[in-house]
Amino acid sequence: MGEHAQATGTDRERLLTGYTGRLLLLVSAGTTVVMTTRLVLAPVLPRVIEDLGISPGLAGVALSVMWAMVALCRYPGGRLADRLSRKTVLAAGLVGATAGAALMLGARTYWTFLLAAAVLGVGIGLWLPAAVVSVSDLFVERRGQAYGVYEAFFNLGGVAAAGTALLVPAVLGWRDGYLVMAALLVVVAVLLHYWSEESYDLDVPALGLEETVRRVFATRRIRRLVVAFALLAFANEGAIAFLPTFLQVEKGLAPALASNAFAAFFVVGMLVNPLAGGLGDRFGPLRVATTAGLVSAAGVGLLVLAEGPTVALAGVAVLAVGLTANWPVMLAHLMDAVPSSSVGGDFGAVGTVFIAVGSLGPGYVGLVAERAGFGTAFVGLAICLVAYAGVTSWLVRTHGPGSVGH
Repeated sequence: MGEHAQATGTDRERLLTGYTGRLLLLVSAGTTVVMTTRLVLAPVLPRVIEDLGISPGLAGVALSVMWAMVALCRYPGGRLADRLSRKTVLAAGLVGATAGAALMLGARTYWTFLLAAAVLGVGIGLWLPAAVVSVSDLFVERRGQAYGVYEAFFNLGGVAAAGTALLVPAVLGWRDGYLVMAALLVVVAVLLHYWSEESYDLDVPALGLEETVRRVFATRRIRRLVVAFALLAFANEGAIAFLPTFLQVEKGLAPALASNAFAAFFVVGMLVNPLAGGLGDRFGPLRVATTAGLVSAAGVGLLVLAEGPTVALAGVAVLAVGLTANWPVMLAHLMDAVPSSSVGGDFGAVGTVFIAVGSLGPGYVGLVAERAGFGTAFVGLAICLVAYAGVTSWLVRTHGPGSVGH
């Protein structure tokens, strides 16, 4: 996709209706499949805990390991996407995700489950930065809206995960959903091979980590953005990983209703993402992010205080609006803040840090829930979201609201 990023004028207009549109669809749909493979664990987590005979804390640790591997692979994935080709790294991510799904099929002990989660994390970690910078290649003037569409497909993965968790285990078992995921990942890989006009590049370039760290983190604006992203990722991953379990254990919802609520979270996200991206383009992404952070915290508060299923489901809806509105605007702002010549590596480096922090979220929720209950654990997530809104508000005051209209 790199060679198409330079297209301008008439050529670019042609790409937006031809090759570019096809690639945006492929990358977005691929992200749906990759994220379904990751998110399907959340609604089946109570079954996994029972089947493997483990505690919520150990389950949370496994999810944290998966996201730690995502973080570890983010910088290499982004850097290699810059130095080789987007297609090469996207294909490598699909191979890793397929291998992780295959390992999940044979996970009969906690340690094999842990290994499968780690390998799956490697695939996700390679795919995501290459996918995000590919969207950045394709759109400039309306990048917020483009990321809104991309994030809508991201959230479609949550809807598909909930559907898979409801339908497949009812007929087979929780592991068998990964057979479906592995097959779909292979389909995406085949389409990538034939649709992308880029070539594969199997060189091994220097990663240049020290140079990237000096360039990126010497900037006060990026350092503050990393803090904001880290707070958001911690709350986001902690909430999503245990949302169905929280609704069942703490609020007494039936497993099917909890899975439907999990799916509804992402349906709301699909509707909110393009709208939030457009608002970010018009009013500035950081202004939208500040509001969305406060809405997210309010949603968590409503969930914790809910005394019946109706209020709990309302809390899920408010949380979904807030959390999902953040990502398209924050991604668009970050893409504007880093140099276009090194966008993959810089985004990967930033992602490595904030996802590493975010990977601690599931472990935190699981361990605190064991000792003090899920309500207490979720209160901690609300505090993170309020702090996140504070940081983005500070960025608005010190650096402006971000690009308006690009």
